[in-house]
Amino acid sequence: MARSEAPEVLSEAVVLSLVLTSPALRKRLLAACGRRRDAADQRRAPGLAELTTLLRMAPAALASRLPDLRARAARLLDRGARAGVRAIGWADPAYPPQLAEIDDPPAALWVRGESALLSAPAVAVVGSRTGSPYACAVARQLAAGLAERGVVVVSGLARGVDAAAHRGALAGGGPTAAVLGSGVDVVYPPEHASLAEEIGGRGVLASELGPGAPPLRYHFPRRNRILSGLSRAVVVVEATVRSGSLITARLAAEQGREVMAVPGNVLSGRSRGAHRLIRDGARIVETAADVLEEMGVAVPAVSAAAPAAEADPVLARMEPGDPCDVDHLAQQSGLALPALLTHLTELELRGRVARIGTGRFVRLPSPVVT
Repeated sequence: MARSEAPEVLSEAVVLSLVLTSPALRKRLLAACGRRRDAADQRRAPGLAELTTLLRMAPAALASRLPDLRARAARLLDRGARAGVRAIGWADPAYPPQLAEIDDPPAALWVRGESALLSAPAVAVVGSRTGSPYACAVARQLAAGLAERGVVVVSGLARGVDAAAHRGALAGGGPTAAVLGSGVDVVYPPEHASLAEEIGGRGVLASELGPGAPPLRYHFPRRNRILSGLSRAVVVVEATVRSGSLITARLAAEQGREVMAVPGNVLSGRSRGAHRLIRDGARIVETAADVLEEMGVAVPAVSAAAPAAEADPVLARMEPGDPCDVDHLAQQSGLALPALLTHLTELELRGRVARIGTGRFVRLPSPVVT
């Protein structure tokens, strides 16, 4: 087993992390670093080793703050140890190697769960916080298929698509990693407390923010670079043109990761951001096999036999993802309205359809069969 970094080195990494996660202190440190570099060096971002060296020299802009920052680092490390939360500094052999390659890696990662998963082959599955039933079903199915092949499914524990991806990975019996925009002991949204607990027990929770850090708005865009940095590919399931998932996709492209997207309904507007990615060259994803193929993972051959026709008289008249109203379904299926509503309720309980409003249903993708 690789040795962890020395306590003083870890404390130093946490101090640097506190500086870099504070917009004001980060600006001061980078300005001090810029004054010490020659013109040629200004074209590249300063690395963590360079910033650590500068911090040791106590630049004037930060000298008065360093004693307090070191005391805060000690308190955070103590709080983390008592809560089962481990800090991994950038110089630790356990630090994820693929994350270290990005332009702006976190100086320290706080983790709860199996930290080795952060260094394993991973795919990020992200999308809308208000994901449609169809999008959440697709995210769950994709994640389950990836997890079954041992790929770590990374997401952000947000409502909608993120939560569906985590649950799909857990249902597939594989690992999942949640990258938070708060401390790993501060679950946001709070209704995902039980999901976070399950991920911490069977996967890993990670954040660059120390224990107790609240979920502030500006934390999330910076969180996204870690989400993509841990992954070999990012799959956007459903995103509008203003979705934060597009930030993750842009960062992934800048980091040299594969960017993929799931096409959606062109009438709803929910997938315009994902469709824009596809127009810009993102690979279209329909199944986990598409993602695995792009990653170079062998996918078992599928029989060439034609798929069996849908036997259910209602499902046979519904296209996955396209909302249908009950009057149309009654006309198409030949069922009387009371019988149709009873049948739709049964299908909803079986996870084959979802109710999306008064008198409207959408067919969900069929469960994965392995």
